Amino acid sequence: MTSKIGVGIVGLSVNGGWAARAHVPALAALDGYELRALAASGPESARAAGEHFGVAHGSVDDLVARDDVDLVVVTVKVPHHRELVMAALEAGKSVLSEWPLGNGLAEAEEMAAAAESRGLRGFVGLQARSAAPVRHLRDLISDGYVGEVLSTSIIASGGRWGATFEPRGEYLLDRGNGATMLTIPFGHTVDALAMVLGEFTEVSSTIATRRAEVGEEGTGRLAPMTAEDQLVVAGVLDGGAVASVHYRGGISHGTGFHWEINGTEGDLVISGENGHLQFGQVTLRGARAGDAGLAEIAVPAEYDLVPGVARTETAHAVAHAYVQIRADLESGTTTAPDFAHAVHRHRELERIRRAARS
Repeated sequence: MTSKIGVGIVGLSVNGGWAARAHVPALAALDGYELRALAASGPESARAAGEHFGVAHGSVDDLVARDDVDLVVVTVKVPHHRELVMAALEAGKSVLSEWPLGNGLAEAEEMAAAAESRGLRGFVGLQARSAAPVRHLRDLISDGYVGEVLSTSIIASGGRWGATFEPRGEYLLDRGNGATMLTIPFGHTVDALAMVLGEFTEVSSTIATRRAEVGEEGTGRLAPMTAEDQLVVAGVLDGGAVASVHYRGGISHGTGFHWEINGTEGDLVISGENGHLQFGQVTLRGARAGDAGLAEIAVPAEYDLVPGVARTETAHAVAHAYVQIRADLESGTTTAPDFAHAVHRHRELERIRRAARS
């Protein structure tokens, strides 16, 4: 594939959402892509965004019908993923959907089956595994930096699902919408954990909602919360390492994100200000036998495949995911997380929910 991949984004607006903050800068930094169309929540929003970004705008039906759009990117609220993904697939388009793929396992399975039956490529935005520090961490483990991995532990803050909520984020409070602390920050992080250290072979979990009501920022209006604000998962990974992960709702004054890996020959730590590892803005440190203590480990420049996007930018991990997606579309490989991978991750999250009920 030598020509640019034409991209149409569903959910791109001028209001500073994820598509504008991450996808647009990522695409702009890549020679192999071109943003060609967008659809938003309504005609006026689409018009404003079209004028702002300088691309064609219209309805979802208009977007998926365009001959110059090869890849439809879905960046809207989770309850709308299925409808939009299916529309793109029915129009014969490849799709990149933000994570979670569906509102639950059944929707994810349906979309994966639809893509497979049509011979189309479906990708999912599990970008944490694309972040340069996470890829370097994986290679350090593979190269034996810590020796045999004995255990790993993660403690993190969910950011949302705390004492207050933003008005536009109220839908996150309802577990029925499928956009919870389990599915979003934990889902991204456990996917990276699985890439680096392996999947859970044994698992137990505790899931709780400690705040039944939370206040709206600015007004103090109380709203019910049924999504979890405490999540603890523990178990054994491939190879026998013991693992524990604890996510807390809101923002902690103590630990934003801390991932420690302990082995027979050393230790590695990834830390950051919040529990959304998919943003990729973390620091890697390590120590081996004889070292006085942890020291920062610089991530080599070779891990930066998109020079135009700094690691401090939200678009960094997203841009690297797009690099993998283009390679897969060109060669038929499976390096970027696809719909089948998304189904597997949804299935593992369901397993964790079942473990909490037992």
